[in-house]
Amino acid sequence: MNTTWGYSEHDQAWKSTEILIRKLCDIVGKGGNLLLNIGPKGDGSVPPESVAALRGMGDWMKVNGEAIYGITANPFRRDFEWGTWTLINLPDGKSQLFLHVFDWLASGSLSVPGLTSFPAKAFLLGDKRVLEAKATSDAVELPVPSEAPDPTATVIVLEFTEQPIIHKSSKN
Repeated sequence: MNTTWGYSEHDQAWKSTEILIRKLCDIVGKGGNLLLNIGPKGDGSVPPESVAALRGMGDWMKVNGEAIYGITANPFRRDFEWGTWTLINLPDGKSQLFLHVFDWLASGSLSVPGLTSFPAKAFLLGDKRVLEAKATSDAVELPVPSEAPDPTATVIVLEFTEQPIIHKSSKN
């Protein structure tokens, strides 16, 4: 969890919880799994820096875990300038797209080009605050708060009554 991705007593450049959470979202959004080697010391103890980072990841997962567990990869097959996506198809035929927003938009609006299905509901996963989505000819626009609710990775949920229609060739 430092520069070597393994324990080295001389390496004190620890990765932040933010880097680890964003790496998790990025990897899951690409259809992978994060295998995180915590690199215990020679005596078997876990360095306190690793413990703190893992606790931070656990706290984030308590709020946002449904955007990570049981999902499929980013259906756009690419990232956006603000972050990445994951998707879950629910047993009742409904779907949820999870937007993992790393770089918050000061403009107050997040655009999802290529999404031609309109969500039945849009909300912030952390506090369930509803967002009023607007449709354009080739995108869905979401008004967002001026400040990121979670500066590490805010998750926005778009709920659909069926599988969303996505045009993968759309530009950012």
